[in-house]
Amino acid sequence: MNAVNDGMNLASSWEMVADHAGDRLALCHGEVKRNWTDFEARSSRLAGALKEAGIGAGDNVALGLFNGNEYLEAEFAAFKQRAAACNLNYRYVERELWYLVDNSNAKAVFYDSTLVDRFDSIVGDLPDVRLWIQVGDGERPDWAVSYEDVVAASSPAPRIERSGQDLWILYTGGTTGNPKGVMWPHDNLVTLTNRTLEPLGLTMPATPVEIPALLDALDGLGHTPRQLAAAPLMHGTAGIGALFCLFQGGSVVTLTNRSYDPVELLETVERERVTLVSLVGDVFCAPLVEALDESSAAGRSFDLSSLKVVTSSGVMWSQQVKDRLLAHGEAAGADLMLNDSLGASEGVGFAGKRSVDGGDTATATFTLGPNAAIFSEDGRRIHAGSEEAGLLAVTGPIPLGYYGDPVKTAETYKEFDGQRWSIPGDWATIAADGTVTLLGRGSVSINTGGEKVFPEEVEEALKVQPEVADALVVGVPDPTWGSAVSAVVQLAPGASITDGDLVDAMRSQLSGYKLPKNLIWVDQVVRGPNGKADYKWASTTARTSLGID
Repeated sequence: MNAVNDGMNLASSWEMVADHAGDRLALCHGEVKRNWTDFEARSSRLAGALKEAGIGAGDNVALGLFNGNEYLEAEFAAFKQRAAACNLNYRYVERELWYLVDNSNAKAVFYDSTLVDRFDSIVGDLPDVRLWIQVGDGERPDWAVSYEDVVAASSPAPRIERSGQDLWILYTGGTTGNPKGVMWPHDNLVTLTNRTLEPLGLTMPATPVEIPALLDALDGLGHTPRQLAAAPLMHGTAGIGALFCLFQGGSVVTLTNRSYDPVELLETVERERVTLVSLVGDVFCAPLVEALDESSAAGRSFDLSSLKVVTSSGVMWSQQVKDRLLAHGEAAGADLMLNDSLGASEGVGFAGKRSVDGGDTATATFTLGPNAAIFSEDGRRIHAGSEEAGLLAVTGPIPLGYYGDPVKTAETYKEFDGQRWSIPGDWATIAADGTVTLLGRGSVSINTGGEKVFPEEVEEALKVQPEVADALVVGVPDPTWGSAVSAVVQLAPGASITDGDLVDAMRSQLSGYKLPKNLIWVDQVVRGPNGKADYKWASTTARTSLGID
């Protein structure tokens, strides 16, 4: 049975792809390639293990995995059982991982073998997890089972009826507090693919049985996607893109190095004939164009002629870097389009910017999406040319809200003008010609290298150190990270500590990307009369100390 009773379901759709085009490439990680038949078969066996553990509709499965074929096989397996796949950030330390597994009520956890020590220290505090599946080589504890052993030994799960309302949960830092799980129904995710199908004159299938016709149409037009997920699949930029790509019968290619290597990216585009690259703004693209500059100067060229689209979301992508990439694309014979999407885990399609030639517009300017608007905080629509700052909002196929958090859901998902909108907190203005200028998140969260960092969390880790009397944390512009976590610190009376020792003392509490890259020492941290943080003062102080205009 392969039916769906109310809308499009990803697992049911992917099964139809495997049935219709089983020989085509689905997954590629270095030398390890899976065609659609293998992808479906391996995922079915993983789903069989989940079924044996009693995991089914309404349950959640957490993925603490690096990019690789296993990430998408595990997602497919969860979807087959009508369970929601939830992302775990592999950079998190024990306390953070425990929170996510506990908060998501995960019944199964897939994790990379390099994380075993972190999970070993918290497994006893997560009694509701029925199945721990370890991916990769290395010593395996007795509380876990081997991924490949599960694939080899489990019986395939039978195909079942599923719903378009089955969930995919994307954990995000949000705007305040702990990470929150954004609940995306499959049907809403699938509906978003209309953005790529409509320009081709194609219509989104209404049921999974129409998938073969869509695949044939895409093949006939030469638009079957092959995505290189350069950004982590655990984040929305590459993660949502991978779901779209597989729905269209495409293939997802991942890099083998766990540290970003732009040369490997270029070699992979060339070798695997990649059509689309998902990356994260200047953090990924600036090193990429530098690698292209160096290769060109050395007389080495890459065959990038297959590449059609480079897409980014979640962090600044400067026009200067875009122009350099477009110039290299033209020199390499690539008919290249750059798609800079202003989206969030809480919604897709707020605004965007497509670049096909150099020097078109300034950095951080976009065009409002077709389902998007800008509202004042009290729900008044802000019209083009008013010069008034407002909150970006998007309607249409949006998430249901945050998992297990109705209060935060009500704060982000609001009804204005008789419609339900996602309003994560990004401020912007809209000019008379429709140009949207992004001003930034209303909160003081810091986007660094595509990761969201909350100042209060870092401040807490600083202030528990006996040498620190007070601290405020802000982001400052950085050419590598987009924004660098920077701490303005006041020492306790008579205390003394070096920058390196203070950062080292925080490592057990925070993931590496949350640690301050800059420490600015002051005699007195300035706060408001009510004791609240004065982040404007902290930002000015940090920028002045670091010589940033």
